[in-house]
Amino acid sequence: MGSWQYAVESTVVGMGYEVVDAEMAVGGVLRVFIDRPEGIRMEDCEAVSRQLSAVLGVEDVDYRRLEISSPGLDRPLKKPADFIRFAGEEVSVKLKRPLEGRRHFEGILEVEPDGRFGLVLIEPAPPPRRGARVAPAQPGAARRVPRESASVGGKARAASAEQPPARKLVFALDEIDRARLVPKVVF
Repeated sequence: MGSWQYAVESTVVGMGYEVVDAEMAVGGVLRVFIDRPEGIRMEDCEAVSRQLSAVLGVEDVDYRRLEISSPGLDRPLKKPADFIRFAGEEVSVKLKRPLEGRRHFEGILEVEPDGRFGLVLIEPAPPPRRGARVAPAQPGAARRVPRESASVGGKARAASAEQPPARKLVFALDEIDRARLVPKVVF
């Protein structure tokens, strides 16, 4: 950890916040993303900005502009503590290497007993089976009606509405490229 990273980390943690990410961007822009369990307000960003500006001046850190903000609704998950804290939440994960021909997955985050993490996948509905037809249930609505539900021996057989069992992706942190919370907005 470089001198500016140590100054940022120790100052922000000392103020009771978590450093989600910190980067020195092109043009000398120092971006620091902070969080805490009860969330971040504008006043928190202002307080951290004032304190960091003073500390970075004393530490003689060369930067042009300081930006402090919350990580946002789609907060990145980077450290093991992030994955533990947000277990049970909906997460989007991008793997470093493809699995079953894809790298992007969404699901509910779980902590596995072996120290790895699991993602109970949220997958789109499977495509209709060959021979299935779509019939309107009421005006403006549609439902999938499998061919097997046709009348058999004078009695109608109910269509099976079985959902495929949930699949789980289990991974170690070194297998993912990035992970973020899936934003949930309630109005």
